[in-house]
Amino acid sequence: MAMKIRLARGGSKKRPFYRVVAADSRMPRDGRYVEKLGTYNPLVAKDSEERVQLDMERVNYWLGQGAQPTERVVRFLEAAGVMEKTVRNNPIKAKLGKKAQDRLEEKAAAGVAAQEAEEAAKLAAVEAAAAAVAEEAPAVAEEAPAVAEEAPAVAEEAPAVAEEAPAVAEEAPAVAE
Repeated sequence: MAMKIRLARGGSKKRPFYRVVAADSRMPRDGRYVEKLGTYNPLVAKDSEERVQLDMERVNYWLGQGAQPTERVVRFLEAAGVMEKTVRNNPIKAKLGKKAQDRLEEKAAAGVAAQEAEEAAKLAAVEAAAAAVAEEAPAVAEEAPAVAEEAPAVAEEAPAVAEEAPAVAEEAPAVAE
């Protein structure tokens, strides 16, 4: 006879309450059991002591007799310190469902289309700026000779301005007072 330590559901509709029982593995979930080992009330706060109550002496007895606990009961026993914690890896749990994958693909396609539209708008703006610069280039080229003619005159005035600078600097403190 293969024994299991498992949960047997009780309580009313939408108000679950479980008994932790030692039962023959061939019996139905809520059917006949050999011994009640404790209770589990999922409606109570997780940090409450009333959530999981186990008779640890009897649990250890049944574990010694070779009873196999279910996954949920193993978690209770790990929390109680009876069993060593095991590392669990369920890669399927992290996978998205079909509808969520479809939504992500639609969102990615919309994002790519928006990015392409944005890049096209930037390219058009750059082309417009280049055209404006190309239109201004001849006007700037026409002004260049006039500016070049004025450069010698400005260069001749520079020494005179440099000679006046010390005199202006001496007058500045007098004006400040």
